[in-house]
Amino acid sequence: MGIIQLLYNSLIYILPAYIANASACIFGGGTPLDVGKKFIDGKRIIGNGVTYRGTFFGLLCGTIVAVLEGIIINLNIVGNTAFYFNTFEWAYVGFLLSLGALFGDMFGSFIKRRIGLAQGRPAPILDQLGFVVFAILFAYPIAPISFEMIIMLIIITPTVHLFGNIVAYKLGFKKVWW
Repeated sequence: MGIIQLLYNSLIYILPAYIANASACIFGGGTPLDVGKKFIDGKRIIGNGVTYRGTFFGLLCGTIVAVLEGIIINLNIVGNTAFYFNTFEWAYVGFLLSLGALFGDMFGSFIKRRIGLAQGRPAPILDQLGFVVFAILFAYPIAPISFEMIIMLIIITPTVHLFGNIVAYKLGFKKVWW
């Protein structure tokens, strides 16, 4: 498989996770998932940045994107991909990718609270790759991908994440661009 096809397949696969992560930010707010509770170390479990509304809309938007991918790919509207799922399988894989991405973001927030980073402060590798690693882990048993795709996603995700953060900042969805 050539590099362009590898990049294309990688982006098709991970798009629901990218959308879930962005949607949680865009539609977030409201009650935090940890409802203000503290962990045994006396610090917030996750913090105010991970909310019920953001989690719901992240799962919803990521799954919808996967369904749309399934429809578009199954109708042969776009070029060949490495994936041959029916629309229901796309929905399931998209839900798992979205759930994994949101869990990865929550895990990142949990770690950031433990090491004393305030909400919104950057943790470079954790912020850019945590959500993608967990997305892949959650979906892999149902939709395994090649080692090359995993490496491609690890390489491209920091740039995609940074670009997304800059756009979200410019549109007023984020208070900081990192």
